[in-house]
Amino acid sequence: MSETNGKGSATPLLDELEKGDWPSFVTQIKEMAADGNEQCQQLLELLERSYREKIGHWKHGGIVGVHGYGGGVIGRYNDLPEEFPAIAHFHTLRVNMPTGWFYTSEVLRKICDIWDEHGSGLTNMHGSTGDIILLGTTTDELEPTFQALSEADFDLGGSGSDVRTPSACVGPARCEWACYDTLDLCNDLTQTFQDELHRPAFPYKFKFKCSGCPNDCVASIARSDMSIIGTWRDDIRIDQDEVRAYAEGGMNIERDICGNCPTKCMAWDGNELEIDNSNCVKCMHCINAMPKALRPGVDTGATILLGAKAPIVQGAQLSSVLIPFIKLEPPYQEIKDLAERIWDFWGEHGKNRERVGELMQRVGLGNFLEAIEVEPLPEMIAAPRDNPYVFYEEYYEEEDEEAEEEEPAAVP
Repeated sequence: MSETNGKGSATPLLDELEKGDWPSFVTQIKEMAADGNEQCQQLLELLERSYREKIGHWKHGGIVGVHGYGGGVIGRYNDLPEEFPAIAHFHTLRVNMPTGWFYTSEVLRKICDIWDEHGSGLTNMHGSTGDIILLGTTTDELEPTFQALSEADFDLGGSGSDVRTPSACVGPARCEWACYDTLDLCNDLTQTFQDELHRPAFPYKFKFKCSGCPNDCVASIARSDMSIIGTWRDDIRIDQDEVRAYAEGGMNIERDICGNCPTKCMAWDGNELEIDNSNCVKCMHCINAMPKALRPGVDTGATILLGAKAPIVQGAQLSSVLIPFIKLEPPYQEIKDLAERIWDFWGEHGKNRERVGELMQRVGLGNFLEAIEVEPLPEMIAAPRDNPYVFYEEYYEEEDEEAEEEEPAAVP
């Protein structure tokens, strides 16, 4: 690290990021730099310079990767290699995490040992991608790192215009609200779409995220092209004795439960709670507030939503309902077939760096549904239309048939 010559910290701007109540990445890098890690020492100096000059000194200098894969490695170079030679190359590897992020301490130590040997030692557990993020290595170390990870039974995850590493909540392993086996589905999709995950061939990225219930603990509705959110289609189970126990314990059922129901489908008479399940939108508020009294129904499955994204080409977008309810049982062929039909249409008509949700908006919902062979349903509509000039294909077909019937026979 740079000498301060008794004039204070060598990184005064970075030091500001250590202030406050929250853990700081700066502190972590400083700890590693203090142990003699040259890459971390130069990384601190480069980051301080970037903050001081208000210029990012990282550049994307070309495509790098491991043999046979088009994704999994994100190339990073700095534009001052003579001044910072230890981080002239600082590539990131995305490693496919265990489904639900379950590890043993032995496996975690193995990953850290591999990265200490081949990279900077810096990790991100986990990034918004869901992967294990290994931050900072040289081009020459990519293949040895990949080999060591493979021997430890780990594979690289997705990057670039491919299927990104599917992720799932802990599901039935630790959550009583899980309406389907998120862990099994996520693992199945990962194993099935290996080629699509490792060899980018799409207009842009495509993300699967599996949430076991409408609480959506992996934020799939905001971050995934295909959100698979657990739900149920029968009645919420009610234990009236437990409801009364909540009331006796001081909970204001009328105000805190019925009053916060978005569709006002609940009623409390002081003794029993009634739910109009036909108007329930599965928001989970009442179940979260009274977990001993209320539980999801027993006829469980998932809602498939499509089209979420962060603001890149256009603004941020939440996913929209595509299939209101589907039973999820191995081998999950219906979801796989649906994904492949979407990819076929997207691959043919999508623009470069256009997400599926943007394509759906551009071509129109009707055309998109017809192309992927899905019947339109009322649940797909987010808001009433504001254009009264809407024509239907059946209308034109009837006109054509009438015109053919009225057409006079040709004169010989």
